[in-house]
Amino acid sequence: MFDRRATALIKPAVNRLARVLVRAGLSADQITLAGFLAGLVAAVLIANSLYVAGAVAIFLSRLLDALDGAVARLSQPTDRGAFLDIALDFLFYASIPLAFALADPARNALAAAVLLAAFIGTSTSFLAFAVMAAKRGLHSADYPDKSFYFLGGLTEATETLACFAAICVWPQYFAPLAYAFAALCAATIATRLWWGWRTLS
Repeated sequence: MFDRRATALIKPAVNRLARVLVRAGLSADQITLAGFLAGLVAAVLIANSLYVAGAVAIFLSRLLDALDGAVARLSQPTDRGAFLDIALDFLFYASIPLAFALADPARNALAAAVLLAAFIGTSTSFLAFAVMAAKRGLHSADYPDKSFYFLGGLTEATETLACFAAICVWPQYFAPLAYAFAALCAATIATRLWWGWRTLS
């Protein structure tokens, strides 16, 4: 819901840093992999109840995720890079609820499972529409820089990052926060299914 505004806000700073990375000889794929590794480090830290350190690693991971696309646009975007970016993004998103389940299985496992199920719904509805949009040659006016049709919703990357920050700051409230965010994800799934069904009819 807030991704477009958040992207516009940070875009100048991201582009400046991306130009530095391009001059240093780093590729978009290298930055994508570094961002994913930072996300895995975050999951390991959280699984060991190091929540603040985990939050820092999450924000580093998402900064690198913003940078890889900017670096690609300054050099040479590829389908391989776009595939790697979205696949590793979804693996990262799944790793954080799993990490909370590992940190405290008795209190967190069920809520983590519900949140993971919600993430599956948002990701599959997102990717299924992207496949059909590519088949029909549809393009998103809201996200023209994306390499595929980027279908928005109530819970996008910005909202997910805010949720992850909240559960790291208040890990004792993981379960209610996870259930609340899963409910918001359910609303996103419903609207994407309705919008996709109408658009492709």
